[in-house]
Amino acid sequence: MKIHPVILVGGAGSRFWPLSRERHPKPFLPLACGPNSLFQKTLQRLQGLSASNPIVVCNEAHRFLAMEQLTLAGQTPEVVLLEPLRRNTAPALTLSVLWLLAREQDALLLILPSDHLIESNSVFHDAVAAGIPLAQQGQLVAFGVVPSSPHTGYGYIQRGQGSQVAAFVEKPGSETAKQYLQSGEWFWNSGMFLMKASAWSDELQCHQPSVWQACQHAFHEGHHEEGFYFIGHEPFKCCPSISIDYAVMEKTKRAAMVPLATGWSDIGDWASFHANADQDERHNVVQGDVLCQDTQDSVLIAQQRLLVAVGLKSIIAVETPDAVLVTTKEKAQDVKKIVEQLQQLQRPEAHSHRRVHKPWGSYEVLDSGPGFQVKRITVNAGASLSLQSHQHRAEHWIVVHGTAKVTKDHETITLDANQSTYIPAETKHRLENVEQDTLDIIEVQVGDYLGEDDIVRYEDRYHRLNDRSGT
Repeated sequence: MKIHPVILVGGAGSRFWPLSRERHPKPFLPLACGPNSLFQKTLQRLQGLSASNPIVVCNEAHRFLAMEQLTLAGQTPEVVLLEPLRRNTAPALTLSVLWLLAREQDALLLILPSDHLIESNSVFHDAVAAGIPLAQQGQLVAFGVVPSSPHTGYGYIQRGQGSQVAAFVEKPGSETAKQYLQSGEWFWNSGMFLMKASAWSDELQCHQPSVWQACQHAFHEGHHEEGFYFIGHEPFKCCPSISIDYAVMEKTKRAAMVPLATGWSDIGDWASFHANADQDERHNVVQGDVLCQDTQDSVLIAQQRLLVAVGLKSIIAVETPDAVLVTTKEKAQDVKKIVEQLQQLQRPEAHSHRRVHKPWGSYEVLDSGPGFQVKRITVNAGASLSLQSHQHRAEHWIVVHGTAKVTKDHETITLDANQSTYIPAETKHRLENVEQDTLDIIEVQVGDYLGEDDIVRYEDRYHRLNDRSGT
């Protein structure tokens, strides 16, 4: 029987601010050794399993990021299920179950968070193989990591007789965690599960019928479009936000556990990142243009400017084009509180970087002030922005690299490097790159309102006609 991998690409990863933002969250970042993101590492972990193409569940706003990284990883998903808003892991899993129940009643699901690290893929594969007979018998199988320390940031699973689960406990205190470690009966809850679609359906309807009903309604209100399945927005808003553990695993009598004896981390904050990343001889994790003097046991990341650290110990310093974080490893968990403040203040740094990724390429805000904004726009080879107009702003485009095909109302022109054009307000216009190299332009916006939602789309190859998020 083939396994159906379900990859849950959720969460904001706010403890990894300023690298992680709401529009470019933690799973899509390379927060471990090598250039691949955590999501791509999760995809790679499937190699060697007898598995079908993965089912990916993510937020609607991240669909192009997910598809781009799937393509770069050489993966074709069975489907990408798009949640209109966050409702935690139990609804996300339920949407996958509804998708599979319409096709295969006894489908076997392997549920994987998209932002974890596992040291040994072969040990992981062995654990999955050990869990298959239990799942085929109707058990809901959790994977319990053999603990290496009395960690207080993880949930724990107590093993009962045989493979049965005796108890689930959320994030115990330090003394309790020490007792758990010494007993040999307790394991870290990895958040990975293996089960039949029908088993989850039965248990969820028993323990959380409101979740099942809301997801069922939202799923059937959804629609399929170009490899994406858009979940119905209004009915999904009514779905309770609840985790797999709280919804079912802590209540069911069908919970089983398979030990996972390998290095594992959910990379939950900057301190965890430090423990799992490559370190120099002074135990520093250094990325970018960084100079160190008498500094140890620290994370030092520079994206745009020179970062200098002198006489520091156990410090987190992360520089991005629009924000700098400085904290201690001890206070790494509290970065989330800063993000909450940024959200309350409606600061853009909570939501996006200066460089914003789009399905056609990216743009970066270079400067702005009253009545003007300057962007650098990069269009991928063969890509095209939507045919659009703006009510409140005019735009000046200057090509700095490549060749641009520009549509202005009923006129089409070609611009090479050092050539420019003017787009008056309310003009229907489109920017295309018909060459095999990237296209870079400088866009100068002038107007009384420069918000990204000042856009009307008339045609769009990426099916965003009702999306007012800009460009």
